[in-house]
Amino acid sequence: MRTRMWINGEFVGSVSKQGYAVVNPATEIVVETVPCGSAEDVGKAVAAANAAFKGWRKLGSLDVKDMLREVAHKLRAKSEELATIMTREGGKPLIENRDEVEWVASCFEYYSEIGRDQKGRVVAPVFEHQLSYVIKEPYGTVAAIVPWNYPLLLLAWKVAPALAAGNTVVIKPSEYTPLSTLALADVFDHLPKGVVNIVTGFGQECGEPLVTSKGIDLIAFTGSVETGRHIAVLAAQQLKKVHLELGGNDPFIVCDDVDVDIAVAAGAWAAFLNAGQVCTSAERFYVLEPIAKKFIEGMVEASKKLRLGNPMGPDIDMGPLICEAQRQKVEAKVNRAKQQGAKILSGGKQPPEIHRGYFYEPTVITEVTPAMELMRKETFGPVAPIQVVKDINEAIELANNSEYGLGASIFTNDLEKAMTAAENIKAGTFWINDPLTDNDAAPFGGMRASGHGRELGIEGLDEFRESKHVLIDYKIERKKYWFPYDWSGPRKT
Repeated sequence: MRTRMWINGEFVGSVSKQGYAVVNPATEIVVETVPCGSAEDVGKAVAAANAAFKGWRKLGSLDVKDMLREVAHKLRAKSEELATIMTREGGKPLIENRDEVEWVASCFEYYSEIGRDQKGRVVAPVFEHQLSYVIKEPYGTVAAIVPWNYPLLLLAWKVAPALAAGNTVVIKPSEYTPLSTLALADVFDHLPKGVVNIVTGFGQECGEPLVTSKGIDLIAFTGSVETGRHIAVLAAQQLKKVHLELGGNDPFIVCDDVDVDIAVAAGAWAAFLNAGQVCTSAERFYVLEPIAKKFIEGMVEASKKLRLGNPMGPDIDMGPLICEAQRQKVEAKVNRAKQQGAKILSGGKQPPEIHRGYFYEPTVITEVTPAMELMRKETFGPVAPIQVVKDINEAIELANNSEYGLGASIFTNDLEKAMTAAENIKAGTFWINDPLTDNDAAPFGGMRASGHGRELGIEGLDEFRESKHVLIDYKIERKKYWFPYDWSGPRKT
């Protein structure tokens, strides 16, 4: 297992020689110790990336395509190793992490193709004997600051388009899940030295120096709203571009014209996948009254069937939360809702049969109100609060009653209801009858406090490029320059 930082094509420890322990959230046992990076370590990584940029940006598109496809090939060859590391350090079930590695490989393949093909455009000239065209240029060195819930997938959504666009990258993984990212050094080792660098450490000591480094030209971050705001303020002082994906509080509407059993299966998936630790987890359910009782009963039954335990096991549906602080945060939020009148129908506590790890039972709650924190703020845990509504208009109004705007879902067979909701709910992604499904070719990102900028698709590539207009006049003439002005008659062009 790789346990050292990757800077300029070499494995190195921290300058301070300090490290910190990575803990398995399912067992509370230390997995490994990794370097605790500082501003000095960040400086070395940024310098290496800046130096590599000069050559990388000029590399032919076919060469870049081949290198990114090789990344995908190496990812698949290391799939089981990477999935195992992610499970041990992050707690997501092994079966889900195997899928994640495949999604990562697919992302690099996708950008290997469109990065080769999408370089700019020719535009109509203003005058004769002129040519105007627009070229898309890389920014320079990108800081990719990656969260812990999908440590490799959300890395790929930043790094793959950044590299395809001609940028170099310094990656800072979450302090909770650095090991899977460090394992990627073997996947990137065929790239020129310094094109990809990995530094590990904590936000204040490592992440903040990366954000404020004068050698960083663009910051791509996925994480909390609070941290995103802080990064935006720091970046604004140097007028750097910032790409932010800041989580959400996604609504899930269930209409009364659907097969309730299918809606329950989808709802349980959207609420409890990765223990609710998905940026687009369904965190607010709005169910139309005629089917509410049956849907609620189905969600309770589904939550009780989920198997919790060590996520390395083959028969485990849900692992732990990432750390004890997160478990306590979720528990406190549920307890506050209960004190305010909400009714817990299942879960709401640590599973009594599991004595180690940061586990929390899948929880279904009713009798909630829009004023409750549970319905207003991101929970990031396996909690499904359900509010009964009278019609689709009330559901849409409540869905928009949020500062977030990342994703939203609806289950309905009524096209009018589906499209009315899609047109009126403020969200970067809107799912109709298939929640949490992503597409490499379609943009992903948030509105409102969920951030700005887009990942995936051609939009995701353009986030890492800026446009330059080039104008060529291929017939040089003195008469077109008007100084000094001839005031005796109309100006001629």
